[in-house]
Amino acid sequence: MAAIIIDGKATAAKKREEIRKKVSLLKERGINPCLAVILVGENPASLSYVRGKQKALAEAGMESMDIRLSETVPEEELLSIISGLNADKKVHGILVQLPLPAHIQEAHIISAIESGKDVDCFHPVSLGKLVQGQSGFLPCTPQGIVVLLSEYNIPVSGRDVVVVGRSNIVGKPLAMLLARRELNATVTLCHTGTNDLSSHTRRADILIAAVGKPGLIKGEMIKQGAAVIDVGVSRVPDAAALKGYRLCGDVVFDEALDRAGWITPVPGGVGPMTIAMLMRNVLLAAENA
Repeated sequence: MAAIIIDGKATAAKKREEIRKKVSLLKERGINPCLAVILVGENPASLSYVRGKQKALAEAGMESMDIRLSETVPEEELLSIISGLNADKKVHGILVQLPLPAHIQEAHIISAIESGKDVDCFHPVSLGKLVQGQSGFLPCTPQGIVVLLSEYNIPVSGRDVVVVGRSNIVGKPLAMLLARRELNATVTLCHTGTNDLSSHTRRADILIAAVGKPGLIKGEMIKQGAAVIDVGVSRVPDAAALKGYRLCGDVVFDEALDRAGWITPVPGGVGPMTIAMLMRNVLLAAENA
């Protein structure tokens, strides 16, 4: 029996509509949720991500402050802009699109954002609250994955979850989130130093691939009936495609269909949920303010 396709696009649309209604209520009280988006340079992928976020903000009835800076902007100038946004009470969230040019240290920029406006949940204070189980912002992609599991009634408590990838954006915070008492999963975090990766993935009730390596997870590496969440997105050259490439996940989708119980497609799986959860965090920031 083929796996159930987890429709991240439809779930994200549902969540965005819930957020839009709450934003409307806030506006009746004179509160206009606003996200400041800072883009340094003209990286094509970053430009695309920013456009997607701005479109989602508009659909949710939120305000967007668009700040475009040159590739050569000094780090001190960027820090000064962030300081001004921290002090601006009309701005509820601050997002600096990553990656940044090599001459700017990302850690300095992330730490400069006031934790109460850190809607990406990259700030050390935000991550510390996540680890300690305190209330606060949750990182967007991990939060979106948890929402998808809930929407499709996929059991998490007591289940063996294997996360492949230890990035600060997805792998590590996702492992911490799933291990929190309210979710109660038993989590294994795999990475490039893991010996015999398939021995771990084959016992996973929930397998989450977040590496960015096309086709890393083959069908035989998946436990029968497992939930498979594919976070990876890579551009693979394809002469038959209109743009000359196609988007591909970390999981060999066709092979996984016959093994998994549920699976997210790429695109249309986790990606839309990430933006929806960013909207949720901006809403939370406005409510807290």
